[in-house]
Amino acid sequence: MTTALPPPKKKDPVRRTRQPTLPPGNRSREAQGLTAMAAVGRFALQICTACGQTQYPPRQVCGNCLGDDLPWRDLDPGGTLLAETRLHHANDLFFRDRLPWRLGVVRMDAGPSVVVHLAEDCQQGMRVRLSLNLDRSGHAVMNARPETPGPNSEDDLQLRELTMDPKDRRVLIVNGKTELGLALAQGFKAAGAREIFVGYAEPWKASAALDAAKAVDGVTLFPLDVTDTDSVQELAAVLGGKVEIMVNNSYHPRPGGAVDRLDMNLSREEMDIHYFGLLRLAGYFGPTMRARGADGAHGACAWVNVLSAYAQVNNPAFGTYSASQAAAWSLAQCLRAELSPGGIRVVNAFMGPLDDEWHQMVPPPKLPSDMVAGRIIEALQKGREDVPIGAVAEEIMQRLVENPKEIEREITL
Repeated sequence: MTTALPPPKKKDPVRRTRQPTLPPGNRSREAQGLTAMAAVGRFALQICTACGQTQYPPRQVCGNCLGDDLPWRDLDPGGTLLAETRLHHANDLFFRDRLPWRLGVVRMDAGPSVVVHLAEDCQQGMRVRLSLNLDRSGHAVMNARPETPGPNSEDDLQLRELTMDPKDRRVLIVNGKTELGLALAQGFKAAGAREIFVGYAEPWKASAALDAAKAVDGVTLFPLDVTDTDSVQELAAVLGGKVEIMVNNSYHPRPGGAVDRLDMNLSREEMDIHYFGLLRLAGYFGPTMRARGADGAHGACAWVNVLSAYAQVNNPAFGTYSASQAAAWSLAQCLRAELSPGGIRVVNAFMGPLDDEWHQMVPPPKLPSDMVAGRIIEALQKGREDVPIGAVAEEIMQRLVENPKEIEREITL
């Protein structure tokens, strides 16, 4: 049985924070395919189309027949643990700080035998379930858990390094005045978050969602206007050293495109909230979070950007909104690179249209806020980076890979 994770202790202000270290990050071009699979939560390996041999590790040509057609395909993640060991010495700084470290060899049902990171309650000879996860350096690693997880399985300290589980962590939700903000607050509370900070702008405007969020146990409200640099700076001075998961759910969709709605004020508002708002948050909260990436089992771990699926392909009905989301997505990729030295993972959640007043003329399917919040929290618990939420977002992401011109034309018509 997994040892239960003790609650976090009060931080000693005199004791130095441990400097962030990362696991080895060198990977071949072929191995980056594993990273792409892990980022979206797939368990997929290369399969040779000529002989059907499963390839691991990834390679340019088949190890059996030297064929070079090796597409990635989803596989059964089951296997049997053949051997296990415990690493007590390491020259690498990342592993040296985390010894002992469990490793094992698993014979996959799909064929290959693989070296894996091993959960605490896995024993030699038992059936295990494999998964691909991103480590602190942002690269894919293989790990194994029992087919039937036991009590406290989410508390495994070793596998917690491969996820961003909100349990016993402090979360800042940027916008608490929407139904999604409320759903996120309720979801993080159910997931075991230690404290939940909820931001709100324009306090003179009533918000039923904000009133409901205030009633959630463990929630504290703070003024936060991402369009105001002073507001962001003041909150960072109060909470900068406490936030372990940042959720940027800034939301300002307005219909209209470049030709039929020449309204510079609305377009500036969209950019100021979605792009410059993210830039302000990154500038004031990013450095402290990066410095706290190695602050024990409850250290800073994740930055979540809630984006529209139309950040990936413009929807002319919401043309300037889509453009501001695309700008935010590009900035999020920059943020991912800058936060990676601290082991902070940037999660981009691409959601389809919400079932709200701004999308009342949009045909279904539309998403309820609690579903979006649940998928975001699940992504954190499972260590995913790119999260399509809903049928619209999933279809856009898939078809951009297959035929980007076709999906661009279809949305335009």
